[in-house]
Amino acid sequence: MAEILYIRLGSRVQDEISWLVFNSIEQEIIASGILASAEQLHDLTAKAEQRLVNVFVPGSDVLLKRVSLPTKSQRSMRAAVPYMLEDELAQDVDDLFFSYADMASDDDENNCFVAIVERVQMQMWLTWLANAKIKVKTLQSEVLAMPYKKGQWSAIALHSSSHAGNQIVVRQGEWQGCTLDSEAWKFSLEHIFLNQVHSNEQQENNAVTLNAYSELPNLQSCSSNITVINSEEELPLALFAQHCQRRPFNLLQGEFNVKEQRSIGATKWLWAASFAMCALLLNVGYKSAQLWQLSAQQTQVEERIITRYKKAFPATKRVRISTIKSQLNKKIAQLGGTSDSRGFLAMLSKVQPAFAKVPALKPESLKFDGKRQELRLQAIANDYQHFELFKAALTRANLTVKQGAQKNQGKQVSGSFSISRKQSKVSSKERS
Repeated sequence: MAEILYIRLGSRVQDEISWLVFNSIEQEIIASGILASAEQLHDLTAKAEQRLVNVFVPGSDVLLKRVSLPTKSQRSMRAAVPYMLEDELAQDVDDLFFSYADMASDDDENNCFVAIVERVQMQMWLTWLANAKIKVKTLQSEVLAMPYKKGQWSAIALHSSSHAGNQIVVRQGEWQGCTLDSEAWKFSLEHIFLNQVHSNEQQENNAVTLNAYSELPNLQSCSSNITVINSEEELPLALFAQHCQRRPFNLLQGEFNVKEQRSIGATKWLWAASFAMCALLLNVGYKSAQLWQLSAQQTQVEERIITRYKKAFPATKRVRISTIKSQLNKKIAQLGGTSDSRGFLAMLSKVQPAFAKVPALKPESLKFDGKRQELRLQAIANDYQHFELFKAALTRANLTVKQGAQKNQGKQVSGSFSISRKQSKVSSKERS
């Protein structure tokens, strides 16, 4: 996102809160303002919905320390630092939160950089933001958002009606600085800063350059070893916005780590993608169920076909569903074929009406002589009359019938027939 919402919180709920919407690409201010207290943070909720939110906290609440440790293990460092600094801290280390920076030292002496904040203060800042439904990406000390040049200091005044005087933000090094009220600033100019300049062997001629980005009070009492350069005056949050990303540091670590929040557009897209995926899965599941049912039905049909084929042709030992069609065609061809008017099936169709007219006569066996085109039938009936009726029915069907011997078998009579088609007479013209 090009536009970022920057918020500078106070130490207490009644302190003023300044905010600024900054375009990081065009490097220009979109909007800015001041809230009377943390209770008015909900006024920024709408502005925070479509933008990234970076929050600055007072340097007076964040202690920056540099430590030299013999180990390179990050885990070992972080376990040892709180107890190494215990004697220098006014509070119990269990009440403090330690946040670490991944950076290299300018002097190669220090290898661990830690920012220390009261755990209660961290929880209070995050509670204010949560109550206003503002999702914050980074939380950092305003000191580390000040411009930094090696060997030079930078300072800017924060004007606020909630303080007796201005607050001054001072950055003295890559990992050194503080936020002071007017009285502490004056005292530091006269005593602390002077001693720091004299004790700093790295500064040429024991002098330091102070870049002032606003009008600073009490500079007349400043030592001659501090050279003040008045830069173009800027809005404090605009200055922070321009320099905070050059060496970014985030206090939100460990127990206060905030998971990356998806944008509203991405969330809507994920919802749409989820619905589409759900619909796809349901469709695939439905199609799979249909396919399974059809596969089961196909298996049942194939089993029926094989069973009936074996019943029709009991001599068959092995039947494959893939070859059963060709096997049936061979059997039909052996019987004369479906299109052959002189085959077995054609003869059987001629005989069938006679069986229908004389149902009392039952066939025992059928044999077909393909060469002679003759059907030989062995049948049984209750008396001889049925044989005569059957013969008459065949004769009326234009078939030639030769009736074989008949004999009694208990209460039934058995007999045979030789059935063939009548030969058509050749016309006199064809014979000539």
